[in-house]
Amino acid sequence: MSDIKASGFKASELIAGLEAAFSKYTDAEKQAQIKKTNGIFELQVTNDKKETVTWTIDMKKNGTVYKGKAQPKADVTIILSDDTLIDLADGKLNGQKAFMTGKLKTRGNMMLATKLDTVLKGAKAKL
Repeated sequence: MSDIKASGFKASELIAGLEAAFSKYTDAEKQAQIKKTNGIFELQVTNDKKETVTWTIDMKKNGTVYKGKAQPKADVTIILSDDTLIDLADGKLNGQKAFMTGKLKTRGNMMLATKLDTVLKGAKAKL
C-alpha cells in the first residue's frame, strides 16, 4: 500500500517500515504477535504545522498497518505528536513517561496502549 505515507510527517517512514516488517512476518509469527497483542491501535499524529494524520495498526484480526480510521473500531486511540512517536519508536522516550508528561493521550483501553511499545520493537527487530 503506497498511500500509507503522509507528507510532512517524520513518522511516515516509521509507519511504512512497520508495514514492511509486518509483510515479512510468516503466518506463524503474525499469529503469535496478534495473540500477544490482541488489539487495534489508532494513532492520531500531529506534526509541527498542526496537521493530523491517522494510522491504524491492527494486531487483532490480520496484523496490518494502514492510513485512516480503524475499521472496526479501535480498542485504543493514541493521540501524540510526530516527534513523540519517533522518540517512542527509537526508545528515547518511554510510553509511561510520555503519558505522565502529557505528550501522549489515550482514549479507550489504556492498558493496551502499553503494548504498542512491544509491537514497535518486534517490527524493528524484523527489519
